[in-house]
Amino acid sequence: MRKLLLGLTLAGPILPAAPARNPAEEALDRQDRAALERIVQQAAEQAKQRPADAGLQYKLAAASSTMAQLAMELGDKAAIRTAAEPGIEAARKALAANPKSGEHQRILGTLCGQIIPANLLAALQYGRCALESLNKAVELDPKSAMVWLSRGVGHYYLPAAFGGGTEPAIKDLEKAIALDAGLADAHLWLGIALRKAKRNEEARRAITRSLELNPNRAWARQQLAKTPQQ
Repeated sequence: MRKLLLGLTLAGPILPAAPARNPAEEALDRQDRAALERIVQQAAEQAKQRPADAGLQYKLAAASSTMAQLAMELGDKAAIRTAAEPGIEAARKALAANPKSGEHQRILGTLCGQIIPANLLAALQYGRCALESLNKAVELDPKSAMVWLSRGVGHYYLPAAFGGGTEPAIKDLEKAIALDAGLADAHLWLGIALRKAKRNEEARRAITRSLELNPNRAWARQQLAKTPQQ
C-alpha cells in the first residue's frame, strides 16, 4: 500500500476526468448537422407522444438549443429560429411542470437569447424573456456554472439598451469558470467576449484553454484562428 501511494505521488496529482459529452454535444463538437437533426427529431417525437412529461419536454428544449447553436456556428440565421422556437415551447411546458427548476429557467432563457442575433427586430420580445429567465435561473441555482455560462452568453448577445453587453458577459463567464474551471465552453465564450472587448491576447489564452479541455470542438478551433495575436 505504501509503495502504491508513493507511486501515485511520484506520478503527480490525479486530475478529474473531463465530463462526459452527450450525443447532441458530440454532434455539435463535430458540427455534424445531420446527426443533430436526427437527435432533435427523435426528441420531438418522444415529447409529442408524452406532452405532460416534463423530462421529455426539457430533453427537446435542450436538443433544440444545441441545434440553434450549431446553426449560429454555420451562419444559418433562418435555421436558428426554426430550431429555437419549438424549443421555447417545450421549455415553457417543462417549466410549467417545475417552476422552481433553475435548469428549466436556464434552457428557456438560453433559447430566447439564441433568437436575438437571428432576428434583431425580435430583440425586445425575446430579450425580455432571456433576461428574466436567466436572472431567475441565477436566483434559483447560483452555484450552477452552466447557469452563469448561459447568462454570460445571453448578455453577450443582448444589446446594452436591454441590460446586456460585453462587460456583463465577461463577468458572468468568469463566474462560471470560478465555479467549474473544467467547463470548456465557458472558456470559449470568455475568449469570444474578450476578443469583442479588444483584449486579444487574453482571448487567445481563454480559447486555447477551451481547446485543451475539449480538443474536439471545431468551433473553438475556428474562433482561435480568427482571433488576432495582439
